[in-house]
Amino acid sequence: MKNFFIAAIIVVLSGCAQIQGLIPSFWDDNQSAKIVDLTVRAEQIQCAEPQRPQALALQRDLLWFHNYAVAKGHRQQDVLRLTQPIEQTVADWVKRTEGSAKDNPVYCEIKKKILVEQTKRAALAVLGRF
Repeated sequence: MKNFFIAAIIVVLSGCAQIQGLIPSFWDDNQSAKIVDLTVRAEQIQCAEPQRPQALALQRDLLWFHNYAVAKGHRQQDVLRLTQPIEQTVADWVKRTEGSAKDNPVYCEIKKKILVEQTKRAALAVLGRF
């Protein structure tokens, strides 16, 4: 009986640990404001202008968002998963604009479309929390 009780406690506790990863994080004013800033910044990308400063500005905002979510703790895993694709898209764009590489307006327009869609989806999720 004692072994059964110990086994039951282990199962319940491990089950609770798995469920915690499924519970979404709660509303945060700072994250909500920053995700809107990211969305606006993505929509205002000007591909005819130098692209590197624009890509780096997006990367800095994403770094702030990422570091803030990490500092808030483990309950922010859902937010971090939301921004991973955006971080990868921006990292690719920053890498593409490194060094003596010329700005490519076609590549920029493609990245802009992707970023606008990704940031809008992330904003809907972040702003939709309770």
